[in-house]
Amino acid sequence: MINLLFLEYAKKIQSIAQIGLAFSQNQFDIERYGQLRQISFEMMEALSTSPIERIITLFEHEQGYQTPKVDIRGVVFRGDKILMVREKADGCWSLPGGWADIGFSPNEIAVKEVWEEAGLNVEPVRILAVLDKKCHNHPPSPWHVYKIFILCRDNGGTPKPGDETLDAGFFTSEKLPPLSVERITDSQIELMFEYLTNPEKLTVCD
Repeated sequence: MINLLFLEYAKKIQSIAQIGLAFSQNQFDIERYGQLRQISFEMMEALSTSPIERIITLFEHEQGYQTPKVDIRGVVFRGDKILMVREKADGCWSLPGGWADIGFSPNEIAVKEVWEEAGLNVEPVRILAVLDKKCHNHPPSPWHVYKIFILCRDNGGTPKPGDETLDAGFFTSEKLPPLSVERITDSQIELMFEYLTNPEKLTVCD
């Protein structure tokens, strides 16, 4: 718990340093913010298994005012089952989705990700939840991430894996496969099934 708290501190320091580097005009301030950013990298290295070179690579192209990253997940039901995909990254299962791409709306991302990862043509219906990743039981992450879950209408077809997935299929809430906890948690899946049993349930927002 203490490590997670200090990781949050490290991310905040990194964010403040990046903003300072983006907007400072004074050379001495730029140097100080650069030192502060380096300290945040060293803190992240101490709190994770990643070498500092990898951490620096993660952030070296970040410029300007730092904002949370956006992870969008498509929620597709077929009867009493939910669509899931098996990730190549860890061999475990998640809802189809990924980082939001520049030039696409959230709805467009949800539709695109379902097609690319599960081979199904769906239509967006509405946002079910906007969750802050740090408020849920995910492994530690260097990024501050907002997760948007979008309900999509199933138009039929047979699910099939894509370039980033090993398999795709529909599962009941009682027989879920091993979850890719970096991407989805048990409680988030439970929340999605609440919308299946109660379609009028209001959008959840952290």
